[in-house]
Amino acid sequence: MFKRHIFLFLLIFLVSCEKDINLVPDVTTQKLVVDAEIENGLAPTVILTQSTGYYANLDSNVFNNSFIHNAQLTISNGSKTHLLKEYKLPVKGGFVYYYSNDPASASTAFLGELGKQYTLKVNYNNTNYTAITQIPDLVKKMDSLWSLPIYPIADSQQVKLMTRVSDPPGLGNYIRYFTKQNREPFLPGQNSVFDDQVVDGKTYNVQVDRGVNRNLPRERDNYGFFLKGDTVSVKFCNITKPGYDFWRTWEFAFSSVGNPFSSPGKVLGNIDNGALGAFTGYAAQYKTLIIPK
Repeated sequence: MFKRHIFLFLLIFLVSCEKDINLVPDVTTQKLVVDAEIENGLAPTVILTQSTGYYANLDSNVFNNSFIHNAQLTISNGSKTHLLKEYKLPVKGGFVYYYSNDPASASTAFLGELGKQYTLKVNYNNTNYTAITQIPDLVKKMDSLWSLPIYPIADSQQVKLMTRVSDPPGLGNYIRYFTKQNREPFLPGQNSVFDDQVVDGKTYNVQVDRGVNRNLPRERDNYGFFLKGDTVSVKFCNITKPGYDFWRTWEFAFSSVGNPFSSPGKVLGNIDNGALGAFTGYAAQYKTLIIPK
């Protein structure tokens, strides 16, 4: 009896010591959102949108009205500075607007190169924003791709994709990967970024989960697998630490949506002056495999 009273006392004491934390979302202030990237051999692409309220209803009208037009964007590689042009791409339900190289100013346009640093500047509503990124050298690479059956379901049409990766000695090699299944676009994995804390200096085999379209409900039964007969391409990218930090924290925040038990976290972008988002440099390697039927 005495032990039970002690237990109840401790329980009441611990409950009384709990501290309520009230988080009040900012539902009024709109911020610039930057989704920018540059890859070796490709032109830079930048999508500018404005943030929506925490409790806002999202539909096609909100999506179409979120894009920012007529902003002034320049990108520099240290020797050239280029003024980007706005384009629109038709999609189901509207358009996606983005900024990229302007062919009318071909003398200052450039493509991404390994080992170079890039500075992106955005002027919108008389406010300036800056972001800096680098395309690192392509030092961490895939050696090969192959498929394996899913055990114990040996007769399944689904297979798992494998790759062998070589990580050079020395910590600080970060990667992000994407997959393309047949004619679909390249999609990032559910967890698409990795560091080399465990695999530093090693050559190792690892499963490559199929990329996911985050605009669709998650496939829990078929997640990560491919099908026999698929043509699969993997885009394997070396990225910098700021790029790794952004996508790591962004994916954690995305996976926590609707989870009452998740801990709050901050998405770590690299755009200054209070803007959201990131400017990421990709040192990309591509490999393709036709999975046997």
